[in-house]
Amino acid sequence: MSGNITFTMIKPKAVADGNMGNIIAKIIEGGFSVKALKFTRLTKNDARKFYAVHKERPFYNDLVSFMSSGPIIAAVLEKENAVEAYREYIGSTNPADAAEGTIRKLYATSIEANAVHGSDSDENARIEANFFFSQREMF
Repeated sequence: MSGNITFTMIKPKAVADGNMGNIIAKIIEGGFSVKALKFTRLTKNDARKFYAVHKERPFYNDLVSFMSSGPIIAAVLEKENAVEAYREYIGSTNPADAAEGTIRKLYATSIEANAVHGSDSDENARIEANFFFSQREMF
């Protein structure tokens, strides 16, 4: 059974480009409720921990550097079948391949600077949300 929460981050480039408000508005327009929201910055160590699942990938070090390069917005979102619904709503990782009207098509500038992170499973949504928020902060 699919869960009703997912986790997202608005990435440093999208924040630096001033797209935070537009992206949050687009998320709400898509029927997602924001359950927790935090404006913060990942240290390199935090980014290493958060993206540890990609540690063996060739892009890992660049990802850590990028994600710690500036402020981000972390958020817990709620909607029925949230993980799948949000991944579809944000579009393909490569903005060139993303469907028209998706967040990544509208606000991403590259595969790395693809505007937003979206959890890939219900389990990871819980883990990722708990990385940034306590249970009390989320509900």
